[in-house]
Amino acid sequence: MKTSTSEGKHGIQWTYRMQLDDLDFADDLALLSQTQQQMQEKTNSVAAASAAVGLNIYKGKSKVLRYNTACTNPITIDREDLEDVKTFTCLGSIIDEHGGSDVDVKTRICKARAAYLQLRNIWNSKQLSTNTKVTIFNTNT
Repeated sequence: MKTSTSEGKHGIQWTYRMQLDDLDFADDLALLSQTQQQMQEKTNSVAAASAAVGLNIYKGKSKVLRYNTACTNPITIDREDLEDVKTFTCLGSIIDEHGGSDVDVKTRICKARAAYLQLRNIWNSKQLSTNTKVTIFNTNT
């Protein structure tokens, strides 16, 4: 996959001297590009490299998230448009079209609050010592 995603300068500027072309995970790939045309070229390259070794890209799970662009031309694989989304979750983090982390942080706070409130009876118990409550709290770290 490395050769299919890093041909040329089609990533995003990561540092002064480096571009980030893609993010690789166990069975996922997040392609990064500055323009729609570059993204389409990169998508075509990955699809061709995958097909050459007998792998199929599941188009139903493939998504496009656009950031800071007015271009709405579709990204396609085998002439099939990939779905445009406003947000998606990657490795437990919510990524949105605005590029910030506000939605992700709010979601994590809500999940923590819900987990804490599920143990409300323990926290409010007069029969359990503070040490026992701290031990229970620390069991999930």
